[in-house]
Amino acid sequence: MDETKKAAQERGKKKGLSYAGELLPAEAHKLMQAGAKLVDVRTKPELQYVGKVPGALAVEWQTYPGSRENPEFLAELAAAVPKDTPVMFLCRSGVRSHAAADAATRAGWKEAYNILEGFEGDKDAEQHRGKVGGWRKAGLPWTQS
Repeated sequence: MDETKKAAQERGKKKGLSYAGELLPAEAHKLMQAGAKLVDVRTKPELQYVGKVPGALAVEWQTYPGSRENPEFLAELAAAVPKDTPVMFLCRSGVRSHAAADAATRAGWKEAYNILEGFEGDKDAEQHRGKVGGWRKAGLPWTQS
């Protein structure tokens, strides 16, 4: 685990991030199995229709509909994850999860990580997700309603 966290921290330092670091999906899965909490910050419809990670906690970063920042995000996170527990944030492509990791760090979580590539990864040449990076592309566990 230490090597995984060290790699994530080095990625974060290179970018000057405020939070603990950036994890690749497989690294996040490894840390999740070791007890770190994975928080999926996508909207409820995304979780329901696109898919979700078994065992992940769901705390929306932005509300649906409207895509406004969830004013209860930090309170909901605090109710689900103690501030001394390593926490990893996942979204569609790694943008909302970056913001969530930053907010959690500013609010006192000691070890917050962003999961690079997100659940679906970046868009391919045809502007579709799911073929370039991401949790699903990595072959990690996920379910769909």
